[in-house]
Amino acid sequence: MNKKPIFDYPLFAMGFRTFFALAGLSALAFIALWNSISDGSLHLLNYFPQNIWHAHEMLLGYTTAVIAGFLLTAVRNWTGLQTVTPDELAALGFLWIYGRIAPFYAHLLPDIIIAGLDFAFLPVLAYFIAKPLLKKANYKNFIFVVLLLLMAVANGLIHAQFLGLLVDSASLGLKLLVTLVVMMIVIIAGRLFPYFTERGLSGVVCIRNPLLDGITILVSLLALILMILDISGTYLAIAAVMALLINLVRVASWYDGRIWYVPLLWVLFVGYGWIILGFGLLSLAAFAWISPLLALHAFTVGGLGTLTLGMMARVALGHTGRALKASNIMAIAFLLINLAALCRVLFPVLVPAWSGNLVLVSSYFWLAAFSLFVFFYTPILTTPRVDGQAG
Repeated sequence: MNKKPIFDYPLFAMGFRTFFALAGLSALAFIALWNSISDGSLHLLNYFPQNIWHAHEMLLGYTTAVIAGFLLTAVRNWTGLQTVTPDELAALGFLWIYGRIAPFYAHLLPDIIIAGLDFAFLPVLAYFIAKPLLKKANYKNFIFVVLLLLMAVANGLIHAQFLGLLVDSASLGLKLLVTLVVMMIVIIAGRLFPYFTERGLSGVVCIRNPLLDGITILVSLLALILMILDISGTYLAIAAVMALLINLVRVASWYDGRIWYVPLLWVLFVGYGWIILGFGLLSLAAFAWISPLLALHAFTVGGLGTLTLGMMARVALGHTGRALKASNIMAIAFLLINLAALCRVLFPVLVPAWSGNLVLVSSYFWLAAFSLFVFFYTPILTTPRVDGQAG
């Protein structure tokens, strides 16, 4: 006899439901908290220093929620096997939540408990992803298990500094995290962009070139490894420019001018454009012509922010039985997230004196974009599929 799950609710029917909901809420909470902390209006005891907390939570809080929602759903499609039961999904969601809350109990909990609660999420997620892949011998997609475990290593480097195990390892861990997230985007883009474009535009056949994909991954990885190793100057600049050019060639092979009439498509191409721009800015930062933080935020606010918003919007529609058409509300959200990136990345280059105000304005655009996402998608994520099917 099958035992009825304790968490027998639509929110826990599939991974994207739980974790896209958490991602949307955390995108609002983390930036709102960061604004209040950075302007001095809110003082909270924290296991992490302020700047590290901000970077850690955007990468290992918000971003890992999106990754979890995507992979738990995608692996189920790739293998035909259930990745998690509703109760396991709820437990995984609570583990993620505890990891976000625990740093604010630095005066009550031992540091090792705080670190352990946060660190545990990625290995546990990797376990649930690996089980069906191994059972179906789906080794091609095992790269995502490896990436999750490497992200856990990066998180371990961050915690090692604050546990007194290593010296100055947090910066290395954060750079490694950015690299792994960007590489995950580069890999996934090659699989999904052509497919999404062909489904979204009638008569389009995108060119698929595995050799070009492989070269793009290797060159992009080279540039990011040089960044991790703090190798600047000519070597980094050349590698970053090569990554920019090869990614442009790759995207051009998928491009069709009609994407600009389909918000669920153009948001993905524009998001990937921010990744490409990130490599361009990295080449300038190699000679200290601009701050490296501008390249970093091109990858994160621009690329990561835009792509995750677009992917969550599309995946949630498709897996709840709805038409793959963005609402006007979400089209506005896509514009707002790109305005956030412009204010955080490009406008400070043009008007450096306004950088402080532009960062604040960027955060407001970010909050506005994700407020629309939470408003529009909460009913979608928390109610049954409209076509009556399971999931």
